[in-house]
Amino acid sequence: MQKITPFLWFDGNAEEAAKFYISIFKNSKIVSSNPMIVEFTLDGQEFMALNGGPKFKFTEAVSFFVSCKDQQEVDYYWEKLSAGGAKGQCGWLKDKFGVSWQIIPKALGELMSGPDPEKSQRVMQAMLKMTKIDIEGLKRA
Repeated sequence: MQKITPFLWFDGNAEEAAKFYISIFKNSKIVSSNPMIVEFTLDGQEFMALNGGPKFKFTEAVSFFVSCKDQQEVDYYWEKLSAGGAKGQCGWLKDKFGVSWQIIPKALGELMSGPDPEKSQRVMQAMLKMTKIDIEGLKRA
């Protein structure tokens, strides 16, 4: 087991959530499941989910950052994870369980940390106007 494992509190649908997530991420599986706890991996990252009841809800204060190699990956994760949820600004979304995700292409960091500070600022301004990140739109900024 890894040293630090995200532990997510669900309102009775932890296994449904785990099955949803493993259907999206490659190299993923449910490790174990019982009525209270579901252990699963997403692309090798270990998670635990608790059927804890309605007391606590997810907020944007915690999100999962998905680093994408290209626009195809951005499009894939954006559509899959936002299905039944809510699409936000700047690559953020909430899935149908209320968990927040950031779907971010590696190109965003590369374009924002380039040698031209004016270009970096234009990229930032373009990104702030986007919901799903569009790499070509950033490059044109």
